[in-house]
Amino acid sequence: MRIGIIGSMQFTDKMLEVREKLNRLGHDAFVTELHKAMVGKTSEEIEEIKLEQKYNQDAIREFWNAMQGADAVLVLNYDKNDIENYVGGNTLMEIGFAHVLNQRIFMLNPIPEMPYCKTEIEAVKPIILNGDLTKIK
Repeated sequence: MRIGIIGSMQFTDKMLEVREKLNRLGHDAFVTELHKAMVGKTSEEIEEIKLEQKYNQDAIREFWNAMQGADAVLVLNYDKNDIENYVGGNTLMEIGFAHVLNQRIFMLNPIPEMPYCKTEIEAVKPIILNGDLTKIK
């Protein structure tokens, strides 16, 4: 299965680890090409790079283009900013893109208790993996 990995770019190193695990499980997993600038950087540096990419490199459209032809997305919703299973605005948009493209939506962890996005995520009926990548079929 061709799977795009999405989530906060603060989790870039984890995205690359998960990509390798999915590939070992027989999937064709990918992350945005814009990740390369963030590898090995501090959280503060990643935040600056993210803003540069959003405003000057059209990061949202870059991933939209990468998603074409994928079968699914995997949301890496780790804890961030004292929010359990965090999903940020950009990730929420990518979940919406996947839904419109009729792609399956997997979430590594349960849907966060975030008022501005909980019902929208529930509406697309993601498959919750509870941390178990082998559930992706």
